Amino acid sequence: MTHSTGQDLRIGVVGLGMRSQLAEYAHRPGEGARVVAVCDTRQAALEAARARYGTDLVTTDDHRTLLDADLDGVFVLTPDHTHEEITIAFLAAGVATFVDKPLAITIEGCDRVLEAAREHGTRLYVGHNMRHMPVVLAMRELIENGAIGEVKAVWCRHFVGHGGDFYFKDWHADRRNTTSLLLQKGAHDLDVIHWLAGGTTRRVNALGGLVVYGGITDRADRSDQLMRDWWKPERNWPPTALTGLNPVVDVEDISMVNLQLDNGVLASYQQCHFTPDYWRNYTVIGTEGRLENFGDSAGGHVKVWNRRSGYNPDGDLTVPLPESDGWHDGADPRLVDEFLRFARDGGRTLTSPVAAREAVAAGCAATASLRDGGRPVDIAAPDADLVEYFAGGQVTSGARRS
Repeated sequence: MTHSTGQDLRIGVVGLGMRSQLAEYAHRPGEGARVVAVCDTRQAALEAARARYGTDLVTTDDHRTLLDADLDGVFVLTPDHTHEEITIAFLAAGVATFVDKPLAITIEGCDRVLEAAREHGTRLYVGHNMRHMPVVLAMRELIENGAIGEVKAVWCRHFVGHGGDFYFKDWHADRRNTTSLLLQKGAHDLDVIHWLAGGTTRRVNALGGLVVYGGITDRADRSDQLMRDWWKPERNWPPTALTGLNPVVDVEDISMVNLQLDNGVLASYQQCHFTPDYWRNYTVIGTEGRLENFGDSAGGHVKVWNRRSGYNPDGDLTVPLPESDGWHDGADPRLVDEFLRFARDGGRTLTSPVAAREAVAAGCAATASLRDGGRPVDIAAPDADLVEYFAGGQVTSGARRS
């Protein structure tokens, strides 16, 4: 069992890259949690962590060292292809585990992680932070309150404005590490589509290609760097002028997917990594209207249309998106708060390990389709017993501490 109320949870962090900002939100000595151990292969990152979290911090370049570090919880924030192995190791050790999305880079890998959590009775949490973003929460609330009737269709366009710098200059560009950006980046949107639609994908077909960045021959090995080391927005335009791409670039920079959900909802998802703007646009159509977001952060808004009209830019209802503190419009601190509560007590959460598996399944199947001329691909449902287990909130846990 984890610490009793009032004691700080002992938190470990595996991977001190860009997403290690999450550990900052978890480090609150005397207020419920503190970071006591970290792992990274870069010595400079470990030294920076010591300066931030204290000289008594346990540091290592091998995550297995932390399996016996008496942790209550761990953040797995490493590259995607390592999630499965590292997460299963901590679950087997009885440590409540936060793994950043995607849960794994294959459907089978996701199922192995889910089974490990059930087998060992250890709490598993997947970092789908978009479920905590104000824009998604606003759309979800409107749908649940019947603002557009019964959902029948969902469309999402993802304009990845800095895609060249963000995803084509490091490990993300190599499909061995991600399967595809349709999975790696799209896991967020696919999960949101499922959540708004109230169903999960069972058939997909897709088209896509590497149409811009594949033609750039200037390459560089940045394996010892993080995105902040090279990102220069003023140099990111036009996309064809980028230099220093990853030595291996074999993931698509544009993709378009059609999805058929198990409840009859039809959806589509488009992702482009060479647009000048960076945001997501969702449209949800129901039996009594439709909604759409304009902007996906503070200052943006969600509009609803319920009456017949021609072009009507004002809609019939406008819901403004509030100001929020913290990364991803306050989603990251809320995500960490939920994990820490979950690590201590279990119970239901906005995020879902099974839903995370379903997002990966849709991304994997769509990738298989687009790499095979757009053929339809069916997706098998997860094991019913696993679904039932995780629906129970994982209240019983094999976590190490008492």
